[in-house]
Amino acid sequence: MTCGSMNWNLNARNLPQFHRATCPRLCEDLIKGEVAMVHTASVFLVVLPRVILALMLASVTCNVGVSAESIATLNTKADGYRGIWYMNQPSGDQYVYKYSGGLGTYCAKHRPFAIYCPAVDKTFFCYGGTTAESHTHLLHMVSYFDHKTNSVPRPTILLDKQTSDAHDNPVISVDGDGYLWIFSTSHGTSRPSLIHRSDKPYEIDSFTRVPASRTDGKGPGQRNIAIDNFSYLQVWYRPDSGFMCFFTKYGNPAARTSMFMHSTDGVRWDAWQRLAAIEEGHYQVSGVGKERAGSMMNYHPRGKGLNWRTNLYYLETRDNGQSWCAADGTELTLPLTSVDNPALVHDYAQDGLNVYLKDLQYDEDDRPLLLYITSGGYEAGPSNDPRTWMLAKWTGDMWTYHPITTSDNNYDMGELWQVGPDDWRVIAPTTTGPQPYNPGGEVVMWRSTDQGKMWQPMRQMTWKSGRNHTYVRRPVNAHPDFFAVWADGHGRQPSSSRLYFANAAGDVFVLPEHMAETAVPVRVFEAPR
Repeated sequence: MTCGSMNWNLNARNLPQFHRATCPRLCEDLIKGEVAMVHTASVFLVVLPRVILALMLASVTCNVGVSAESIATLNTKADGYRGIWYMNQPSGDQYVYKYSGGLGTYCAKHRPFAIYCPAVDKTFFCYGGTTAESHTHLLHMVSYFDHKTNSVPRPTILLDKQTSDAHDNPVISVDGDGYLWIFSTSHGTSRPSLIHRSDKPYEIDSFTRVPASRTDGKGPGQRNIAIDNFSYLQVWYRPDSGFMCFFTKYGNPAARTSMFMHSTDGVRWDAWQRLAAIEEGHYQVSGVGKERAGSMMNYHPRGKGLNWRTNLYYLETRDNGQSWCAADGTELTLPLTSVDNPALVHDYAQDGLNVYLKDLQYDEDDRPLLLYITSGGYEAGPSNDPRTWMLAKWTGDMWTYHPITTSDNNYDMGELWQVGPDDWRVIAPTTTGPQPYNPGGEVVMWRSTDQGKMWQPMRQMTWKSGRNHTYVRRPVNAHPDFFAVWADGHGRQPSSSRLYFANAAGDVFVLPEHMAETAVPVRVFEAPR
């Protein structure tokens, strides 16, 4: 963290007191163990003599004073594909950070990063990029893969988010007329959130900021309120009903309150709904089925800090948020505020386990499928093994639980693909990589032929890599030739980060770091046949 002209590393576990008046958001994050890379010109500390301050490996950032007006819409071109490197919470051990690496497609609570559009035979995608001079300066990037030519253009630099925090990565949507929408998220309340729409359908060259607003939901005479802050946003578009967004609002009233909003046009939004505010709050991961949209959540028990997240909850709506119920149809009163409520899927607190959410899908019968990892704690390293990949399935009258595999970090990230009724796949970095016990590793394609009950490795997709592969994401309507997208990066020190995609066979291609106007991505791993 920058304090005047000096850089210091703050270990939150040794931090007894902080001057909260100067930067309350940073203070809370440090104390609760949620340090991000932030920058501020002057933060004054009041600390006891026992606090150890060490020269920092990478600066901690707060971005006090960043306004929406200061973030220009750039609409310029980069000369290649470079992902952001990011770290969270120095750990003071051999693993260096709680988590870190090439996080251009981070995090699990941001969705989606890519969408296939059959009308133009292109997969459009966004990611957290960076400049040619920096590994950590966050730019919001937009591009596409052209399936007719197997090529990519130079990516569009939509904006400079003025942070190095990958929690501010963008997500993408495409409306019924083919316009691309980019939602620029924020980590907490210290930076603004933005919405942009492409100026032409299915084109990435020019975007315009959307003056989005929401009603206050107070009946006659209700006010419109500008939408300028949201975190961990997930956006789903349906031609018959418009946009549904699941997101987080800090301090509303829980530290992380799970929220929902709906809009028919992306400009005028209904009143925000609080879905859950149990004790210290939640993370949530959402998805949409044929006739419903739903959210899976964990929760932060009071007094344990935000690094502790446990239990598994599920709730859904079948009418764009007008009403909500549990998987068995039990009507829910929102927001959820009790630990034990009808949305509870499994009590992992009783098992002493943390829960890390990965994916929510619906099967061919429109029943929810929940993908997540359980582990013994938040710290990196073998002490919190096993880290078990789990699939929870709703059968119509009960939840069943099916282990898939194990991996070596809570932030190993992959998702679920349903190729056919008896061809389900999980693609994730489940094999140990060059930086063991740091996020990511080598990517493996797992397969189930009995709808998730039993799993076997189908393809080893990467091997002998120099850096860990991280945050494998599934495009909406995934095309077999652009089946998954992710990034790589060093797990223990700032590094460059490359972007990759894979086809359904498991072949892996790298996007060019430097290019002219168009380029054909190079295959770097060929799956054994």
